[in-house]
Formats: sequence, structure tokens, C-alpha cells
Amino acid sequence: MTAVAIIGAGYAGLACAVELASQDMEVTVFERSRTLGGRARVVRKDGWTVDNGQHLLIGAYTELTRLLRLTGVSPRQVRQLPLTLHIPGQFHLRAASLPAPLHLLMGRARGLTWHERFAICTMLCQLKRRRFQFPAEMTVTELLTGCRQPPRLRNLLWEPLCLAALNTPAHEASAQIFANILRDTLAASSSTASELLIPCVDLSELFPVPAARYLATRNGNILTGNAITAITPDNTGFRLTGAPGCRVWPQVVIATAPHHAVSLLNSTGACPQFSAQVAALPSEPITTIYLAFGSGFALPSSMIGLTAGPAQWAFDRGQCTGPEGLVAAVISAPRHENRKTLIPTVLAQLERTLGSSLPEPQWTHIITEKRATIACHPGLVRPGIITPLPGLWLAGDYIESEYPATLESAVRVGVRCAREIASTPGH
Repeated sequence: MTAVAIIGAGYAGLACAVELASQDMEVTVFERSRTLGGRARVVRKDGWTVDNGQHLLIGAYTELTRLLRLTGVSPRQVRQLPLTLHIPGQFHLRAASLPAPLHLLMGRARGLTWHERFAICTMLCQLKRRRFQFPAEMTVTELLTGCRQPPRLRNLLWEPLCLAALNTPAHEASAQIFANILRDTLAASSSTASELLIPCVDLSELFPVPAARYLATRNGNILTGNAITAITPDNTGFRLTGAPGCRVWPQVVIATAPHHAVSLLNSTGACPQFSAQVAALPSEPITTIYLAFGSGFALPSSMIGLTAGPAQWAFDRGQCTGPEGLVAAVISAPRHENRKTLIPTVLAQLERTLGSSLPEPQWTHIITEKRATIACHPGLVRPGIITPLPGLWLAGDYIESEYPATLESAVRVGVRCAREIASTPGH
């Protein structure tokens, strides 16, 4: 039985490990942190338990949901809701249980004219006629212009959706990647593909912890607090600096964030060009502002859109996985925000959106992931899972994929990497 070492216990690394373990392969996962989940993990601060960022799950995340079932996650841990887009005082769209585009045309809508509703459906039909294929250099802004989307729809619907999905502003974002997302969600034949999946537990408990339990039942190991600092090629495999013992690993998967992957790739001394490709990937931050308003406070929906301010979306964690009154406001791809004034600015933005004064927050916290995702620029060339060194692999949400850097992308790449390893002759 071939032994596989996986460096990194984020969603990609754990997906790879679970898939390998399901095929009875020996797996050991090394994680420098004490917490599982990578950039989608639980954070504890001042007695509060929150996620390090607000990740939105949708029905089209078929590979993640498959692995949740495989690792024994109860369906009650995830709430399924019809796609609902709500900006208080401006518009409300709730999809019907019908095939696309009828689910949007016939869904419950307020604040949208029939002309705007038809414009949405017309755009989805245009994408279908193009088989969702667009020039690599085209931006989302150019796509919206070509589909003659009204300015109001662009401002309230398409551009915020682009930011939420790609974490890249529309004028800088890849039309092809955005089209792929629309193909598998709003334009999918099944209305369940665009459903919102709301985790009822934190992001570490959602998949990483069940994955760890699954591995434990199949003789897999997860070594937390164990940083791997270098990879040295050997005649029969790889030695890992920082791993206990002097074991040589025939197969190694680097499932870390890109900047950590670059260091590990450089340590091999054998793939400078490949390492440079990973290092050149542009990145975008995400800032999440937590505001605890206390018992009795709730947003009008579990997720609302925000306008005229730094944040694009606000999530009512009390309707999801957090205590009552806890709100997470998300700023995708923030541009030069002043952290000192960010909380009062977002509070004022929420008050304008809701049309009422808010109570003084009992607790606030700002989390910024400076390199949260890659920037989905047009024509961006992402590295593949195969490195120049046989037996050394890459897994992560930044790897070549039809999707942007999402949890689903990370999981799909991890599974693909595992299947490539399992199919390697003599594995």
C-alpha cells in the first residue's frame, strides 16, 4: 500500500485525504495549525466562536455535499433555502421551484420591473445559446454590456454576485469563470442547483472535523501543530523536514495556501519555473466584520445585500449557526479600507439599508484574510495538480478549475488529485 503525505488540513487537503482513504490508501495529513480548515476555519475570540470568513454554499456544490454525506454529516447540519436575493427597500427576488429561467421569471419578486425580470432571463438564454463559452480576455463588465443588462440590474444584482462568487470586481473579473458559475446555478436545469446551503455549524465542524473522524476509522492520521518546512527529493520519494521520524514518502501532496506552497516547492530545488507560476498568481483579500447586537435583533433575511458602502452583503448568523443577533458584514476585494473607521462606517451602512437605528454592538471583531483567494482575472493561467517532480502534487482552490477559489473548487481539486494518485501505475 502506497503511503501519501498531505501537507495542509484545509478543505482541499482533507478532501484529498478522505478520497484516498475511501480507496484504502494510507494517508497522513500534516497541519501547522491546531485548528482544521485552513482558510475556512473556526476562530475563537473574547469568548465568541465565529468563522474566519463568511463562505456561501450553494446547491451546485455537488462534490462538497457528496463528501459531507461520505463522512457522515447529518443533513440537519445544512439548511436548504430557495435562492433569495434581498436588498431592503430596493428589491427582493425569491426563486420558484421551476427549471431555469422560469424559476426567476415566475419567482416572487418585489422592486423589479417586468422589463428587468425579462432582462435577467434573456441574459441566461443568451449564455445558453453561447454554450457558456466566451473569449478568455473578456471581463464580466463586457459580458453584461454585450447582454444589454440595465444599469440598475448591474448595480444591484450582477456586480454584487460577481464579487461574492469571484472575489474580483466585475471590470477585472473573468467573464468565462462567471459564466461557469451561472451555468451551474441560475441557469441550471434543476432549481435546487441555485439553492442556498446554510451551515448550522462552524466551518471547522462542517467538514474538517467529520473528515478527521472518517480518517481515524480508516487508519489515517492528522498531525496538527506539525509544520513541514521543506521537501527533499530522495531516490525513492521525499523526506519532509518537520515530520516525525525519518520516513521517505513516495507520494506527497502540497495542499497549502499558494504562498506556503511556493516555499515548499522552492525547497525541492527542482521546479523553479513551476514555483514562479504559483508565486505570480494575483490575490484578493476579504474582510468580515462581526457585530453582536444581542438577543431580539434579526435581519429581515438570513442574507441581505448592502449598497452605498464598503460591505456588499450582511449575514444574520443567528438564523444560521451563530447566537441570536450576531451579524457578519462582508467586504469582498476591499480597496484601501481604513480599519479604524470601518466598524462605524459599516454600522452606518446597515442603518441606512434597514432604515432604522441600531443598538450599540455588544462585541465587534474584524477579520481580514489578506490573501483570501486568487483574483479571477481574464485569461489567468492557473497551475495544474501535477508538478515537475513525479510523486509531488498540488491541491488547493487556486489550482486549474472551472470555478473561482471557492470551497467547492478546493474540494474538487483535492478529489481530482487523489484520483490521479490512485490511478498512478505502481501506486
